[in-house]
Amino acid sequence: MKIIIVGGTGLLGSAAAKLMIENGHEVEALSLPPIPSELDLPKEMIIHLNNYTTMSDLEIESIFKEKDAFVFAAGVDERVEFEAPVYKAYEMYNIKPLERMLKIAKKVGIKHAVILGSYFSYFAKLWKHMDLEKHHPYIRSRLEQERVSLSFADENFYVNVLELPYIFGIQKGRKPVWSIFIEQFEKPKTILFPKGGTSMVTVHQVAHAIYHSLLYGEMKKCYPIGYFNMKWKVLIKKVLNAMEMPNKKVITVPNFLALIGFVRLNKEYKKKGIEPGLSPIQFLKLMSKKTFISSDLSHQLKLPNDDINQAIFDSISYAYQIHQTNLDVLEMKAK
Repeated sequence: MKIIIVGGTGLLGSAAAKLMIENGHEVEALSLPPIPSELDLPKEMIIHLNNYTTMSDLEIESIFKEKDAFVFAAGVDERVEFEAPVYKAYEMYNIKPLERMLKIAKKVGIKHAVILGSYFSYFAKLWKHMDLEKHHPYIRSRLEQERVSLSFADENFYVNVLELPYIFGIQKGRKPVWSIFIEQFEKPKTILFPKGGTSMVTVHQVAHAIYHSLLYGEMKKCYPIGYFNMKWKVLIKKVLNAMEMPNKKVITVPNFLALIGFVRLNKEYKKKGIEPGLSPIQFLKLMSKKTFISSDLSHQLKLPNDDINQAIFDSISYAYQIHQTNLDVLEMKAK
């Protein structure tokens, strides 16, 4: 296959590209500059440096022509901060450009598209009583991204969305998203955290999910991706070990106590003039649940087993190294 990956030099896109090339496929990437010299990118991958939000249809079409498959591994997530209305930013980076690219992909004869989304969409559909779409602009945007994407699917154009959970793994030269844990856990002597837990996967497993979705994905389907399920307390202890702070206590607190911290966070957002993609006070209700996903839901995509403990250690160790030494690395941000 000839495959174009939008976001192909990023953490997930580059891992998928490497796997595809190892299996004999031709891969091109459309990515934002700059590209740090430390990035370990496949030498065989052709890279087009441009901003997909400002490119013309003709520019995109020239890159998409004669490709068999299209992967969207770009955009922004809830950790990138925007002024209100934050939903407009998600439209700008995650929805409108993707809709345009899907039209172009279908026009030039691409046969399969894979979109990287969020596991919040899965739980919004599973737990409708929580009204997650109503309370959280980011979740609402991811659901809309799914609806737009699947609207293009037919017997000649397969479209899949991968609903991705927490992902651990590193790309040298790029700041891990889990730097947020460093900022949160470094100073307190005791870590207070709500109950609940999350599903997670490694970068290596996501690469296989992307590639195998192109090979085996059904015509119009969203795949909840999960492999390892872990309670917050267990995960935080692993994070603290990687930070060389294994003796810090982690205490699970009831929601009415955890709410104090989330109210404080909400005030900090308002002070900075930021509208969060996940409303802090409402998000506590979701965070304190076990957002676990069975690997059976994505068995069709043949995720391999992997060492999640090593992936967590690598992610946190690298993030902590960057924090302590002020390494010059790329951060996830909107451009």
